[in-house]
Amino acid sequence: MSANRAYVTGESQYSKAQKDAVYYLTTYVHTKNAKYWDSYLREIEINKGDKLALNTLHSNPDDEKVKVGLRAGRNKDEDLDDIIWLYKKFGNISMFSIIFKIWGEANILTDELTLLGNEVHKKMVSNTLAEVEKNSLLQKIEIIGEKFTILERNFTDAIVHASWKMKSYLIFANIFFILIIISCVGIYFSMMMKKLLESTKVIELKNENLILANKELDRFVYSTSHDLRSPLTSLKGLVQIAKEEEDLEQIKYYFELMDQTISKQDQFIMDIIDYSRNKRVGKTLEPVNLHQLIDDIVQQYNHNDKIKTIKIEKNLEIDEIHSDPLRLKIIFSNLISNAIKYGDPEKSVKKIEIKIYKENDVFKIEIKDNGLGINEEILPRIFEMFFGTNHNIGSGLGLYITMEAVQVLGGTISASSRIKEGTIFTITLPNYHGN
Repeated sequence: MSANRAYVTGESQYSKAQKDAVYYLTTYVHTKNAKYWDSYLREIEINKGDKLALNTLHSNPDDEKVKVGLRAGRNKDEDLDDIIWLYKKFGNISMFSIIFKIWGEANILTDELTLLGNEVHKKMVSNTLAEVEKNSLLQKIEIIGEKFTILERNFTDAIVHASWKMKSYLIFANIFFILIIISCVGIYFSMMMKKLLESTKVIELKNENLILANKELDRFVYSTSHDLRSPLTSLKGLVQIAKEEEDLEQIKYYFELMDQTISKQDQFIMDIIDYSRNKRVGKTLEPVNLHQLIDDIVQQYNHNDKIKTIKIEKNLEIDEIHSDPLRLKIIFSNLISNAIKYGDPEKSVKKIEIKIYKENDVFKIEIKDNGLGINEEILPRIFEMFFGTNHNIGSGLGLYITMEAVQVLGGTISASSRIKEGTIFTITLPNYHGN
């Protein structure tokens, strides 16, 4: 567990270094300022240090050479022995071999970024970087940055999975030895053993619930910190570029990009607030006017240019239901927002249809659009935390929060979709008033 923590700590340094390297190289291309090139070289050396460490672990048993690479990667001295020990003892076990495989893939990206950086610097020094080639290089740098981010998340997921699996093994091992001890003394204390077993079951249940809650919290905190920092890094770069730009039109363009970044950050923070409220606020049942609720939500998007080209149709057989207004607002807001964001720009007629009716003893809500649709392969995963079809548009939290809100209300949610035809979300909710 200590070694796992060391890998998480090292990954945070690696992650920060690669993000800063991408940022400095991008800024260098935009500004031609040599100080950003020097900053890029400093940050890329951290990733090169981790690459040296992994290559040495693969091919050379010399621990001191491995430590040279790890120190260059800003790993703490007290963590070095743990990192080496975990690789040597568990490197061939599947749940850890995945971690080292991802590490190797990140090193390949480091090489690509290094070669690209050398190419950029050579052309900048010789003053031979044409505008078209400049844009191409910036696009390549951005692609490498996006690949790094994906690998960071995969690495984190693999570490978290391994950590919790090891914790589970330790819990089961502890329970096993406890049961052996209980069996030995149980000959003399049969009644006490019975009570102890009953209390053990309660503890196991609480431990399992706590493990699940902590696992979700760990992933939420880590992913949120990454997603909160990324727009700030972009915003910082845009501010720096704008400060050095003299062309008024170009400055206005940078401000537009800043505004988009801030809007995305604001939406992400609102998603986090919804997530927190849904977790902490108890369920409150009261009459909810569906027409008013939907109209209020649509009104919130009137500032969005996309809403002006979308026809929203309401087909409500029921005007009012007895439910929780907070959860209903979360559900409708996220699904309507998604239908707006993922509208098909190629369609001349864009529409969102909201249908609510009663079927047997439950209420059914259908929200249908004719937008871009969702690929069939990823459809089963859309309700996972931080899973998104396009992270440049959404945070990956909306549908997860929606699903949790539906579950709090005792209902179910499902989705069906076809690419270029649209998506239908179907929700069933219990009739609390009837009950």
